[in-house]
Amino acid sequence: MAALSEARRSSRFRSLAGWLGVAAVACAGTVAATEQAAFTPPDAATIEQQWVAANKPYDHARSEILAQTEKVAWQGPMQPDWQRLTAYRTPDWYRDAKFGIFIHWGVYSVPAFKGEWYPRHMYEREGENSDRYRHQIATYGPMPKVGYKDLIPLFKAEHFDPDAWAKLFREAGARYVVPVAEHHDGFAMYDSKLSDWTAVKMGPHRDVIGELAKAIRAQGMKLGLSSHRAEHDWFYEYGRQFDSDVNDPRYAALYGPAHPNKGAKGEDGQDVDWTFVSDAYLNDWLARSAEIVQDYHPDLMYFDWWIGQPRFRGALADFAAFYYNQAAARQQGVVLNYKLNDMRPGTGTLNIERGQAAGIREQPWQTETSVSPDSWGYAEGDTYKSPDEIVQLLADVVSKNGNLLLNIGPKADGTIPDEARGILQAVGQWMHANGDAIYGTRPWQRFGEGPTEVAAGTNQDTKTKPYTADDFRFTMKNGQLYAIEMAWPATKHALIHSIGPTMKVTSVTLLATGKPVPFTQQPDGLHLDLPAQPQGVHVYAYRIALASH
Repeated sequence: MAALSEARRSSRFRSLAGWLGVAAVACAGTVAATEQAAFTPPDAATIEQQWVAANKPYDHARSEILAQTEKVAWQGPMQPDWQRLTAYRTPDWYRDAKFGIFIHWGVYSVPAFKGEWYPRHMYEREGENSDRYRHQIATYGPMPKVGYKDLIPLFKAEHFDPDAWAKLFREAGARYVVPVAEHHDGFAMYDSKLSDWTAVKMGPHRDVIGELAKAIRAQGMKLGLSSHRAEHDWFYEYGRQFDSDVNDPRYAALYGPAHPNKGAKGEDGQDVDWTFVSDAYLNDWLARSAEIVQDYHPDLMYFDWWIGQPRFRGALADFAAFYYNQAAARQQGVVLNYKLNDMRPGTGTLNIERGQAAGIREQPWQTETSVSPDSWGYAEGDTYKSPDEIVQLLADVVSKNGNLLLNIGPKADGTIPDEARGILQAVGQWMHANGDAIYGTRPWQRFGEGPTEVAAGTNQDTKTKPYTADDFRFTMKNGQLYAIEMAWPATKHALIHSIGPTMKVTSVTLLATGKPVPFTQQPDGLHLDLPAQPQGVHVYAYRIALASH
């Protein structure tokens, strides 16, 4: 999963195995420094020639997909024009769903070392992320003989059970599921006609996305798919700096262009991206994105942040019009997630990575976060959030007109880590009892009250201070008001200031027990006399009936 800063991707450090391994790594580093002086990285023209040649076998299939994409993009209610695309509306199914599961699973699960950006950092020989390079050399062997391609046969997924996964996600309370179709590493988890580097032709030898799509829909959930391929343009750039297999033309179709990622500060202090992106790469990106839609008809398409790079804007508009038009022809309401300023507001559904909104947003939106505060893909020795944190985040996001997309990272063999499974089960138990305050709701006149302020914005999800029993979040549905208390009061007495005496409350029900709660209305708000603390996640929802309804 991409972020604005690679430093933010860093996970907890795990020591390398054994004194001999460390010694060998130190020796390898000395050799690497010597090689670097003699190695000349290829220029952009050479890189493009090799990459285009490696993808030539797919030219006919790509041309057919692009022709169909262009036709559909211009024949329907939408067109590849950002003004016309503002006719987009987030479908009601998504607004009602509120909670989805994200899945980061791929070849990067094999090393299970500090997350899904391992394939990039394993070629980074210096700096704060170079521990991945040292781990790769010590564990799998020297470069250029061994590289990321050699991890693919180890990705066997021998215990992958899509039906069991889907059942777990449904029991967790999810209403939609978003597996990663292709991450930055360039290995497709679906059956692509545009690449041989796929899970169907290598590794598991299974159409992972196809099997998951069938299982997810069989459980009554919506299917989302994510593509992180835009960043593949530069993802393996560190491998260009020395004699690695990234420079071997035989593997150019896997490693991609691997151009240097060039960012800078503009005159106004804003970030500017000058990375080279060719027309050939844009066409390939568009064709691969459209192929996913043509073959799997996802209800949601998620793009990572680099589609906001200036060169992508035209291709992105083409894709959006194509996606919306082909869905309209099937009478399918679809969602297109984007980040930051990557799309014009109103042309898709904003997604805030590992972050929250300060208040109620007028348009539906989504936050994505992981069960781990450090990684998206599975990493050995990883840390995990508590179910309380997850449900508190869900309540805050929903109160502000948003959805929560919660990520897990399965192991390479296809099993879900016990810690992640336990979190999903606990969240599911809470949703089973309290889901009425979440599903199908809309924001109230204010999102909440209490002393705790969230740290709004991207990559802020671990910076919010712990919630208190004075923190409430509000939702509405069918004339009923719901108040979600973020912690249990030690006094067994709760006070909701936002519900004044003029609102005329007729009843209060604690959803966890289904039993009425004694209350009084006083000038300072609604007072609740609470029963014994319910078991489970420490977040508590109340249904409040009002006389006016």
